[in-house]
Amino acid sequence: MLEFLPKDVREGLEAARKKELKRKSRLRVEVGNAVYPVLRFWHDGFALDADLSPGKLRGLVDVYDGSRHVFQCLIVASSIENGELVCDFKRATAVTDRAPLDFWRNENAPVAYLPKA
Repeated sequence: MLEFLPKDVREGLEAARKKELKRKSRLRVEVGNAVYPVLRFWHDGFALDADLSPGKLRGLVDVYDGSRHVFQCLIVASSIENGELVCDFKRATAVTDRAPLDFWRNENAPVAYLPKA
């Protein structure tokens, strides 16, 4: 249906759609010192604005929600589709504020031991 509209109207509609997606999303991708807003995010990938991002993106990137570090993603493929840089990642590791345990912790275990009197 959009192919019957004049070119400038189609471009205006596309620009408005991208602006709305950027406004809704707080997610951003950090690659080195560069920061790119995320338009869409799904379980094994995300989309960036192709005009603002590099042509291809691969490797380890950090995903932030506002100022909170959320994921570290390993991008294995990226392609440009409909004005978006679509990135597929192999893994998305959730970032935590403490080191992972290397042992099983019993939920009924005591919190601390009292010394002998």
